Amino acid sequence: MKILETEGLVKRFGGLVAVNEVSLHVEEGEILG
Repeated sequence: MKILETEGLVKRFGGLVAVNEVSLHVEEGEILG
């Protein structure tokens, strides 16, 4: 079971693209750090 999912995430700071098109899937019981 997915407890967290994002697709195509983009983060900008003014004109700077810091993160572009990131996808993340976290399943129940997984530990990320």
